[in-house]
Amino acid sequence: MEKRIEEAIRYLGVKKGAADAGICALVERSFQELEKEAEPRSVCRIFELRECGEETVQIGTMKIQSRSLSRNLKNCGRAILFGATLGIGVDRLISRTGITDMARSVALQACAAAYLEEYCDRRQEEIGRELEKEGGYLRPRFSPGYGDFDIRYQEPIMRMLDCAKMIGLSMTDGCMMTPTKSVTAVIGVSPVKERCPVQGCEACGRDDCPYRRRPD
Repeated sequence: MEKRIEEAIRYLGVKKGAADAGICALVERSFQELEKEAEPRSVCRIFELRECGEETVQIGTMKIQSRSLSRNLKNCGRAILFGATLGIGVDRLISRTGITDMARSVALQACAAAYLEEYCDRRQEEIGRELEKEGGYLRPRFSPGYGDFDIRYQEPIMRMLDCAKMIGLSMTDGCMMTPTKSVTAVIGVSPVKERCPVQGCEACGRDDCPYRRRPD
């Protein structure tokens, strides 16, 4: 079974190995529909990073107060601001489907989340390969809303990336992104290779890692 199909089934709340043939077929059809509508785009910029104590970091001109993010970025001299979206076509497909077939709409939601994650992983791997040529190694992505990294930091991240112009990504007053199947993130660039998997801390068994992404 493809990894993204496994991920979509997990997003649906189905336990590993418990998905029957009907669920698997629904997920596969949903990915086929998404492939026709999705227009994945991303943007990133590298900024100097300064540690300002145990709970605050400064990325470019943006100061962020977050203990969990600060821990994740410890000993990184630079940070990448990253934004990605699947495009408005995916939102329209999910909304249109929800009017007539809620089960399909839910499956599309789960598949879109897995599709976006897969796309971001691929882009991060590409960025990582380029930076490794100059001795830079990436930490796992860390998005606003995770742990104590306030979701309101999405606004300055998107502004610093000029997301509206570059990839058509904007944000409502309630901090909801448009298109909704989008993400922003911070990625630390370290001079030391930590062997962090691109899938993030959840895919790593090193509980003792000092840079581990935790929800606290």
